[in-house]
Amino acid sequence: MNKLSSRNVPMMILIVNMFIVQLGVGLIIPVLPKFMQDFGVSGATLGYLVSAMGLSQLIFSPIAGEWCDQYGRKIILVLGIAMFSVSQYIFGFANDLWMLYISRLIGGMGIAFTTPAITAYVADITTEESRGKGLGWMGAAMSFGIVIGPGIGGFLADYDIHFPFYVAAAASAFSMGAAIFVLPETLSREKQINARESPKKRENIFTQIALSFKAPYLCLLVLIFILTFGLVNVEVVFGLYVDAKYGFTPKDIAILLTVGALMGVLMQGVLIDWLLRQFGERQVINVSLLLSALFLVLMLLTGNFYYILLVTTLFISVTSILRPAINTLLSKMAGQEQGFVAGMSNAYTSLGIIIGPATAGILFDIHIDLPYMLGAVLILISLAIPISATREKSVILTE
Repeated sequence: MNKLSSRNVPMMILIVNMFIVQLGVGLIIPVLPKFMQDFGVSGATLGYLVSAMGLSQLIFSPIAGEWCDQYGRKIILVLGIAMFSVSQYIFGFANDLWMLYISRLIGGMGIAFTTPAITAYVADITTEESRGKGLGWMGAAMSFGIVIGPGIGGFLADYDIHFPFYVAAAASAFSMGAAIFVLPETLSREKQINARESPKKRENIFTQIALSFKAPYLCLLVLIFILTFGLVNVEVVFGLYVDAKYGFTPKDIAILLTVGALMGVLMQGVLIDWLLRQFGERQVINVSLLLSALFLVLMLLTGNFYYILLVTTLFISVTSILRPAINTLLSKMAGQEQGFVAGMSNAYTSLGIIIGPATAGILFDIHIDLPYMLGAVLILISLAIPISATREKSVILTE
């Protein structure tokens, strides 16, 4: 009973931390256009602000991942949440554009530190059999935060446009306190020292990515990039697409995304563990990729609201399974490099986030169907990536 409790309490704290960080990310969506109007800047600047967070997340994710192995999971997690809290506070009281950029850059650093630490921590406190369930709950917390973040942000902004960010800063500070006082460190002192004394140092982002090219799990990292690129490429223009092609109202769009995202949360929190146990990571990944591409193509066929609702819900549900399945397979192949691999996963995700929106905007201007067609093609191409889950082929990079 004590053993079960010792695992459940940290897991709950990690879920809360993941939820609050993603909630803070989503808060900005409904109020950012008003901020842009107040500062008198263009829509291009809006895109630069989105990219700023992805850029700092890309640069610092590998560093944070390696530090997770060298100094422990807890201190990196606490540092990440602290930076995210500071970023939200800065955005709240910002009175100049450069302050918004500083806020987004620090926020990206916070996410870069938080996500690998949480992923590595989950790997430490779960068995290989239960890891899919643990990572599924993390994915559910992430998705749920993203889903309700814009709604909460819009509600709080009715009181004051700056209020959502102060609330996010306070909530992050609270979760940081819970991590400090309740979470135990899961990585032994001996393993931390061994990681710090390793002859290979990989703090440089270019060195990190170059080393990942030689890793046995490179196929999974590439898959994460393609998946993120394809999904962001679709999601960034979703509202514009259904408005321009089908004449859907903002309320219609909100219903489509909310229902789909909630179903995705349900899939991650309830079904992912059963699916991985029943079919294995490789089969779940391949079938999910195939269905994702199919639903993207089906989304182009008609403008009936209920048809689009069904297809969108199915698409989001299927894609929500992919990341926990990939991360579970990654963690099994990572060996003693849980932090590094989690950091690289975050880095490849950031690359997709940086490149995807710009590509989607360019393609949308050419033809509104092109982002969806490209997304489907990329997902189908990813089916050709060889996926190996055999431990014998896994070689630790520090050897």
